[in-house]
Formats: sequence, structure tokens, C-alpha cells
Amino acid sequence: MKRVLVAAAAGIVLAASAVHAQSQQKVRINLANAFPNSLTLIGEAPGKLAKKLERLSAGTIELRVNEPGALVPALQAIQATGQGSVDAAWSNAGFFAGTDSAFNLFATVPFGPGIPEYLAWIYHGGGLQLSREMFAKHGVYNIPCAIIPPEASGWFRKEIKSVADLKGLKMRFFGLGAKAMAKLGVSTQLLAPGDIFQALQLGTIDATEFSLPSMDQKLGFYQVAKFYYFPGWHQQATFLEFYINRKKWDALSDQHKAFIESACGDLTRDVIAEGEATQWRAMTEMRDKHGVQIKRWSPEIMAAIEKAWNDVLAEESASNPNFKRVYASYAKFRSDYSIWREHGYLK
Repeated sequence: MKRVLVAAAAGIVLAASAVHAQSQQKVRINLANAFPNSLTLIGEAPGKLAKKLERLSAGTIELRVNEPGALVPALQAIQATGQGSVDAAWSNAGFFAGTDSAFNLFATVPFGPGIPEYLAWIYHGGGLQLSREMFAKHGVYNIPCAIIPPEASGWFRKEIKSVADLKGLKMRFFGLGAKAMAKLGVSTQLLAPGDIFQALQLGTIDATEFSLPSMDQKLGFYQVAKFYYFPGWHQQATFLEFYINRKKWDALSDQHKAFIESACGDLTRDVIAEGEATQWRAMTEMRDKHGVQIKRWSPEIMAAIEKAWNDVLAEESASNPNFKRVYASYAKFRSDYSIWREHGYLK
């Protein structure tokens, strides 16, 4: 019996040593950032993630953050991750929607939920399982790693007084919201963040939406366009994710996986707090120092946009079974959640 116990103890020690040795192995992850590294909040986030991982792992995880275009074009970062051209990407699922429009629903949804409700669907309503099932088919493992507050609705060179004023405009627009704007006569295109200002300045586009005021300010849109519209009906909350090649992820130790998951959770908190804390300053500075006119869409224009979105929703659901399946999950959760939304929060 004593020999058996000694042998068992030795086995446990050897197993523990093997696990410890695996967790101490140096892991290098080469990441393609879809946003300029210096861009407030979302561009800076992967650099912050790298520091969190270095600290959590005692230096055994080295995350190298590369500027857009240094490894692959910004809008191709997720594709390159799945193909193994890069180890990982910092982006969001909407930039992968050319593969399947249903990916848009894991990034942001027009007229959709704010941060708490969106987090709830992703983590406790089936959203994350659906997104991982879809990304797995492309060789990618995704980890939600940040979520930002409502975006602005767009920058325009002239005041938009009616739906007719939108017709014929060339506008940079993201995700499913672009399809709704197209139904109102706007010619939309998706540009990488680093390409937007030049396109607006040169007149290649007449208007643009991008993100929160603090980020829009950093990109300098106020220098070209002075009419700044709210609310961001197309992106009330937006997920950013850490994408890693599936084979690379599977090869990591369980401890290293836990470090990445924990760091992403911590970063999510940081981004929410900073996002909410910093928008007022950017808005007041652009208004008071640069003559930006902060506007809200009229009820008539908002009604027209929402109708256009409902038409897009019906078309996408009819033409794409994946979209219909994912949206059904999302819509059921929103319906179930509504009693809490209506009664739990001040209005």
C-alpha cells in the first residue's frame, strides 16, 4: 500500500511539474490591429491588453501589437488570422461580415441594446456560442475583449433637414446600418479607420460615421465637417474582440488561456469606464473650440431610418439562414429581457 501511495504521489508531482513547465513556456503572439495603435480607446486597447498579459503571466505571454497594414490590411485582419498568416487580430465581427452578414450581429445591431443588455445576450443568452460556432468554421477563436458606449451618428458638411437631404450623399458607414442608409439613397462604403479623414478631406466621401466623440476628435473629422449628428442608432453598443488562430489557441496551456480570458474581462471594464467618462470633454471641446454643431436627428428622419432598418432586417432574414438563426436568438432574448428593461431602469 505504501508503495502505491508513493507512486501515486510521484505521479501527481510529475503531472504538476509538467503543467507548471507548460505554463512557464514563452508564448509569442503576433497581433494585427485593425485600428491605429494611437487611436483613443479602441486602438490603444490591444497595447493595454499586452501589458495586462505580461503582468498576469509573469512575462510568459508576449503580445506584439502591429499597426494596421504592417502585417495585413486592416479590414483583412480576421481573415489572415484564420488562414494563419498572423497569430491574432484586434477587430470586430462586422469587419468579417463580407464572409457572412450574420457576423454583423456579434458586433452591433441597429436600434439595438445598450451595454448591459448586449453583454447579457452574448454571455448568458447564447450569443457567444453562436459566434464561436461560426468563427470556428474559419479557423478562428474569438474572445470578447471590450465593448464601447453609443457612437455618434455621423459627420456632415451640411445640415440634414429632411430625408431628401440624404439622397445622393457618399458616406463611409459600418455594418448593417450601411444597408439602412443605402435604402434612403446614401451611397455607402466601408473604409478602414486610417483612410477616412483623407477621403473626407479630398471629397471622395461627403460624410462619415466612425465611433465615439473622443475617437472622432482624434481623427480630426471636425476640421472638414461641422454638423455632428446623434444618437448613434446604428451602434448603441459595439463589441471589440481578440481573435486568435484556432490551432494557436488549442496549443496554449490552460493557464495561458485563462490569462487571456481574464485580461480581456479586465480590459472590458476599463474600456466601458473610459468610454463613458471621456465623451463629454471631446464634445464640448469640438463645439466650443472648433465650431462643431451638435445635432439630434428629427423624429421624422429617425422614423424613416428605423423603417429602412426593418426592411433590411426582413431581407437579410429571408436571404441568409445564418442571419435568421442568429437574429432569432437575439430577438427572443430581447423580448424576454424587456420586462426587466421596462421596469428595472429609470426613464
